Amino acid sequence: MSKSTVTRHEIFQTSLMSALLDGVYEDEMTVADLLSRGSFGIGTFNGLDGEMLIIDGTCYQLRADGGVSKADLGAYTPYAVVTNFVPHIESTLPQNIVRTEASTFIDKMTASQNYMYALRIDGDFEWIKMRTVVKQEKPYRPMVEATDEDAIIELHNVSGVVAGFRTPLYEQGIGVPGCHTHFVTDDRTAGGHVLDFKLRSGTAALCLGTDLRLQLPLTDAFKNANLAPDDLEWQIQKTEMHA
Repeated sequence: MSKSTVTRHEIFQTSLMSALLDGVYEDEMTVADLLSRGSFGIGTFNGLDGEMLIIDGTCYQLRADGGVSKADLGAYTPYAVVTNFVPHIESTLPQNIVRTEASTFIDKMTASQNYMYALRIDGDFEWIKMRTVVKQEKPYRPMVEATDEDAIIELHNVSGVVAGFRTPLYEQGIGVPGCHTHFVTDDRTAGGHVLDFKLRSGTAALCLGTDLRLQLPLTDAFKNANLAPDDLEWQIQKTEMHA
């Protein structure tokens, strides 16, 4: 991977994963503002009102009941990561693989473990297991408590898109190390935060990110948040994988 073959590509992020874990669930970044920064991405909405998935310039709200709707452009997000997706690396995935196997295959596709990558999988799934955050009310609880209410939803025999980011381990707390992905069906009627899946067939595309632009909230909740707890790794694991 020589310098001459790489074009710089920016990933934009608002707030930190560690802030979300600490209950910082509100900010003033709108969906419209976010879409001006990128046409592809994931996140959540103020109050943890569902998961966010941006595909091809459209922002979807993946609700706690498993349903999907187009997000209001005036809705706010406390945490999101977006980019303009340009596929740098593409490959057909092995057939009949589960999430861990797909993750290992995708890791081998990367040019280096030290960069960020936007990831898109288009495929036919035998099954996919998801969860979606339930809207929270003030006073906000830490995310490890808030996600205890999440229902696990499993879909069978569906085609759709898994979208998200592969983040290096050194970004723990800024983002979610490893693969953090959301899913929406091709007909945009169901989706959620990906826990596991079995992929019958599909393709993976990676967009290399060389630049991270990070915007931090100017709120009292963020100013007073504990952004480096001793159990940060455990909190991320629990909230992301429902461990």
